[in-house]
Amino acid sequence: MARAGLTAERLTVAGAELADEAGFDGITVSALARRFGVKDASLYSHVKNLRELRQRVALYAAGEFIDSIAAAVAGRAGKDALVAFADAYRAYALAHPGRYAATQHRVDPELLAGSTVMARTADTTYGMLRAYGLTEPDLTDAVRLLRSTFHGYITLEAEGGFGHPRDVQKSWERGVEALHVLLEHWPENGEKRDD
Repeated sequence: MARAGLTAERLTVAGAELADEAGFDGITVSALARRFGVKDASLYSHVKNLRELRQRVALYAAGEFIDSIAAAVAGRAGKDALVAFADAYRAYALAHPGRYAATQHRVDPELLAGSTVMARTADTTYGMLRAYGLTEPDLTDAVRLLRSTFHGYITLEAEGGFGHPRDVQKSWERGVEALHVLLEHWPENGEKRDD
């Protein structure tokens, strides 16, 4: 591919593709330069270093990730929204393992400043959970519970960690149903809630 037309955006998209092929840690300046048929140094006029490149990929993947979840949740509430959220979360993570891994990395505030990803993520996630009548600090606690549950399940599934013959999809569905019941009966923690 010709050198002309290289931009930070093109490098980011190519980096996301490379992440799915080689893993997030497989994103290197050399590997990306080879994709474009240029020398490593050519990339440094578009990104400062490998760290910035990986962070750009993380932000790009986070945007794709929340957009797919938001589309699935749109127009739904309660259990229907939770199931759509969970299924879209899992589908993206399994279809795009390198990009999903990228979403687990922190992004520097300077890169976040020009992005709406965090706001879209909060709007979608907290909006879905508000249907359960949760307010702070319970909203944050519930977000952390869902994220860690989904991440743990998906990571084990992707690595072949479920050896029991029970269908993995059935276990997923039951787990999401259990989360719905928990969210409907969220325990009081002694802190004042604004109901």
